[in-house]
Amino acid sequence: MKNVGEAPQEELATGERSTRNRVARSILDHGPSTVAELAGRLGLTQAAVRRHLDALVADDVVEAREQRVYGTRTRGRPAKVFALTDCGRDAFDQSYDKLAADALRWIAEQEGGEQAIAAFARARIAGQAGAYRKAVESAAPGRRTEALAKALSADGYAATARSAPHPQQGEQLCQHHCPVAHVAEQFPQLCEAETEFFAELLGTHVQRLATIAHGDGVCTTFIPKTSHAPPAAQAPTNTANASASTAGRNPA
Repeated sequence: MKNVGEAPQEELATGERSTRNRVARSILDHGPSTVAELAGRLGLTQAAVRRHLDALVADDVVEAREQRVYGTRTRGRPAKVFALTDCGRDAFDQSYDKLAADALRWIAEQEGGEQAIAAFARARIAGQAGAYRKAVESAAPGRRTEALAKALSADGYAATARSAPHPQQGEQLCQHHCPVAHVAEQFPQLCEAETEFFAELLGTHVQRLATIAHGDGVCTTFIPKTSHAPPAAQAPTNTANASASTAGRNPA
């Protein structure tokens, strides 16, 4: 996990940074918490907790909310609680990214490791394929890219489908978020396996134009009109070649 709540223009002392991370971690583990609850769990004064919370709020790591009251509301204003923002959760999620990257790096260093990484990437996609295949196969031929985008969005990829800019004849599948971007940056096999799967699922060769893992703002896959697709007997071979040659690269 990256250090959360770091002052942007001054170097925090190690103890300050550690305590600030403990405050954020306590909220992650226990949910929205009051100043008093945090102080009790962490063994800090309420004044110290408020100081760290102010910094975390300024860095968009936590946000203040009114405490939800279940049942009869008592007199007085509801207590203020502090909850993690999406940005704050992302900071903790990166610890899992590091674990995944470390594991894949270890595999890659073993004999036959590169092939093992590629096999893992394909197996990972295969494990997710059921819902995507069902969504695409139940859609009308002209709506399959849109159906795939909706299925991807349900898994957190914030995907959309749109017509490709002229003079391209086809569509663009855009994924505005990638839950594995930090790992895919080091292991492009994850992007390549995904691209190959899209081609197989949609029944045509596709071209990956950009990826978040490569530093682009969105993962963009070009899907030509099906009339331009290769013959069915040749599709698997052409699909793999086209996908592997373009996945994870910026547009030329």
